Amino acid sequence: MDFNLKKLTSDAGVFFTRAVQFTEEKLGSAEKTELDAHLENLIARADCTKNWTEKIFRQTEVLLQPNPSARIEEFFYEKLDKKIPSRTTNGELLGQYMLDAAKDFGPGTPYGSTLITVGEYQSRLGGAEREFLQTSAINFLTPLRNFLEGDWRTISKERRLLENRRLDLDICKARVKKAKQAEAKAAAEPDFQETRPRNYVLSASASALWSEEVDKAEQELRVAQTEFDRQAEVTRLLLEGISSTHVNHLRCLHEFVEAQATYYAQSLYYGGVSPPCLASTSTPGIAREPSGPLKIQDVQQPSTGHRKAKVLYDYDAHDTSELSLLADELITVYTVPGMDPDWLVGERGNQKGKVPVTYLELLS
Repeated sequence: MDFNLKKLTSDAGVFFTRAVQFTEEKLGSAEKTELDAHLENLIARADCTKNWTEKIFRQTEVLLQPNPSARIEEFFYEKLDKKIPSRTTNGELLGQYMLDAAKDFGPGTPYGSTLITVGEYQSRLGGAEREFLQTSAINFLTPLRNFLEGDWRTISKERRLLENRRLDLDICKARVKKAKQAEAKAAAEPDFQETRPRNYVLSASASALWSEEVDKAEQELRVAQTEFDRQAEVTRLLLEGISSTHVNHLRCLHEFVEAQATYYAQSLYYGGVSPPCLASTSTPGIAREPSGPLKIQDVQQPSTGHRKAKVLYDYDAHDTSELSLLADELITVYTVPGMDPDWLVGERGNQKGKVPVTYLELLS
């Protein structure tokens, strides 16, 4: 108990002297040790990184989850270290409602059969959205959150410690300055009006005491300078790590953009393979002929791996989204994100459509 009381008293004294030094610096009545220009630049760069990372993180959260109540719920799950429950997207929910409605209206009726078609389409869109949300949260939001809640907290802690070491250093400098001034005053102003030897002895004694105070203050100053230099080096190393943070966030940003592009490509692809019964449906953002169903030929997909393929057997297209094939002919094939792995997109001149992989021999 005594030890804790002494420590508490000592800490309170240190806090008070630092507060006094800080106040005097703000008032301009005390000198302040300035950090070197390189360290100041690193601090400014780190502050800029933190501020923009926080804004990007918050706005990305809003983009991925516009519902503030849902964001608050997810926040509490994270703080309680519990797994966030999987949410059904609005598209999946709408698709399920349409499929349930089709059962009641009758799947054989025009309305019921169309509800089934659109419901499956909405479910696929909702599934693509859910995959995009999960991928973005893991590959983009999580690294940003780890920086704000991990690395930045460590940097902030070391910066506060550096500021305390600087205040201690300036306090020691002020003590040395005052002690030297008092020593000089004691040595320069002996009481010459009093000729008794006792006054000369007292004057010499006071000068010796101030000399000891100067030595003690200079020793404390050397210790404070060493601690300040050591803490400045630790802080500098942490701040230089911001460059690595930028590289990591750049990689995460690429992954976020790729996930977003895949999501939009899947949405476009699902719209591009709509059945003929939806020929009159207008889909914003997708080129469509004035009459007739949307054809895969009208959809420009982001493709990967264009290759030549030899057709092994004749194949008759079942709808306008497929391409008919003749045995032994050569066509160009490629895949698009989200496409069934049993199918490829085939091109023959100006004709384009889905083709089954089993009917092809891929050439190098």
